Amino acid sequence: MPGVDHCLQEAMTIPGAVGASIVDYTTGFPVATTGAAPNSDHEAAAAGTAEVVQAANSRSLFVSAVPHDLLEDLIITTAGGYHLLRLVQTEFDSRLVLYVWLDRVRGNLAVARRKMQRLADELVTT
Repeated sequence: MPGVDHCLQEAMTIPGAVGASIVDYTTGFPVATTGAAPNSDHEAAAAGTAEVVQAANSRSLFVSAVPHDLLEDLIITTAGGYHLLRLVQTEFDSRLVLYVWLDRVRGNLAVARRKMQRLADELVTT
């Protein structure tokens, strides 16, 4: 999938990007990865990403008051970084999530969210 490689290359240009991946959140399978991963383990990071997305999708706590509202992204902050999870919305089977790990000092959440939105949209059109 040429779109996947380009998407990850572009994700790594986000200021502060440490690593990025595209994950099938129904299986926890890392479709593609680049850069570093927490604890140097892309497979474990993908499995954790899948668990977080599944939990957010399945809990009424996160249900919107707006009918047919969809989860767009999740942000997890730690003392040293940001973990951004952007769901890739498709017309058929939305099972992918774009994950980017940012260094907290060099990263900018607003810039990263905008770029990830664009990348997820481009990934669907390729």
